[in-house]
Amino acid sequence: MTSQPREPTSAIDWSQPLGFKYRHPRSHIKYVWTKETGWDNGKLLSNHTITMDIASTSLHYGQACFEGMKAFRMKDGKIRIFRPDLNAQRLLQSCKAASMECPPTELFLEALQRVVSDNLDHVPPTDSAGSLYIRPFVVGSGPQLGLSPSPEFSFIILVNAVGPYYVGGLGSPVKALIADSLDRAAPHGTGNVKVSGNYAPVFAATAAANAKGFAVNLFLDPQTHSKVEEFATSNFAGLKRAADGKPIYVTPRSESILKGVTNRSCAELASRHLGWHVERRDVPWSEVKEFEEVVATGTAVVMTAIGEIHREVKTPGKRVKKNSNTSSGAYYDWDLDEEEEVDAKLEMEVVKFDKEPVEFKKLYSAVIELQKGILPGWEAYGWMWPQEGL
Repeated sequence: MTSQPREPTSAIDWSQPLGFKYRHPRSHIKYVWTKETGWDNGKLLSNHTITMDIASTSLHYGQACFEGMKAFRMKDGKIRIFRPDLNAQRLLQSCKAASMECPPTELFLEALQRVVSDNLDHVPPTDSAGSLYIRPFVVGSGPQLGLSPSPEFSFIILVNAVGPYYVGGLGSPVKALIADSLDRAAPHGTGNVKVSGNYAPVFAATAAANAKGFAVNLFLDPQTHSKVEEFATSNFAGLKRAADGKPIYVTPRSESILKGVTNRSCAELASRHLGWHVERRDVPWSEVKEFEEVVATGTAVVMTAIGEIHREVKTPGKRVKKNSNTSSGAYYDWDLDEEEEVDAKLEMEVVKFDKEPVEFKKLYSAVIELQKGILPGWEAYGWMWPQEGL
């Protein structure tokens, strides 16, 4: 591998907010698996060659899953990736759920090292709010007309310099909406893994929420609609006080939500560094009003303050035929038998949090300082990889 420049490239104005949009790093990396050959040695490819054969990659019956993580330029000048071992484990679970061949952890880490090393100059400066976002994904890339797994899989990692997902962060609390008309996941479904089909269905609901002034959707459990699960973009965490006055980091436990690496890290750091209590359990919607602070937490956002949560509560109407005349012909007409709901009522419950998060700001700072190598004793956590840096 040729040596690439490691100082931040002059092609990006690092003094300006990066946002969370696609840029043009030097390369991505691609590995291909077949039953006969296993995983190949991978190729670093120019980002001008990202497009793949449409005919083959569209015939995989939704066999696609992905991950998200970040690399940071740390205080010692080295570049490291935040907890990639956990992403490798989660990718394995996602691939298993979608009947896909998963790259082994050794290959996953090798691929990360190769592609990040080839794009060191796209890692933002230490004193910026940016990072190098890393998007590994596995997709069925062999032609398959029958309803069975693809005969070939491609493992690809894209990288991209980014800033915060929500620009305001903890300083600008946003409003969240619980939409009564949509469940993010089904009971005993795939809500706990990062397969592609879990995310596209929420786009329309998110756009509708945005049009009403809400930044993000929050979802309740699909079975009872009584327990908080997660946001469309990230996990849910709330803060209460214990009898001893210490903060309690509360986050939902559910088999249908994603086990977020950032959420886990926040919980562990809250306990180890700040001495907080941690509770991972059912979180009834009725309890949310008791929280002092609420945040959305995930790789892209790290933490975003939630200022208000609005919940649509629907009282069902009655079902009636769209067309009163369903017997105009001698044969059954499907279209004439369509129904619609009328006289439904929609009310709104609102929970507000009166102040900007104070305690969560302490935790947010600790996470960022660890990722940047500023937090005293960051090495002891073993979360930044590789230990020796790139």
